[in-house]
Amino acid sequence: QVQVVESGGGLVQAGGSLRLSCIASGLSFRDYAMGWFRRAPGKEREGISCITWSGGITRYANSVKGRFTISRDNAQNTLYLHMNNLKSEDTAMYYCALLNRPGSCLLLPGQYNVWGQGTKVTVSS
Repeated sequence: QVQVVESGGGLVQAGGSLRLSCIASGLSFRDYAMGWFRRAPGKEREGISCITWSGGITRYANSVKGRFTISRDNAQNTLYLHMNNLKSEDTAMYYCALLNRPGSCLLLPGQYNVWGQGTKVTVSS
């Protein structure tokens, strides 16, 4: 069974940092591109970052560019999101997802195939 599980969320003060992790199982990790998404209360789900299978291409939403960094460790089947200089508007549930187009990097949630349950990030001002 293919699944992904996020972790690393929590409560942090504005200006602080967190690292989210997403561990995938039941698949060949290199066969998938990956993405991070979030849904803030009362808002639509937002694509914030993506990465191709090799890590050679990454993209970021303007809202997080320069503050967040996506990376992956294919040997550990793990995706990361390093979040720095967090702001109150970053408060949301964060999700990782698999895309069965390993050479693509998309911020469109509808293109992704498998989703995790999410990890909650709360930034206090």
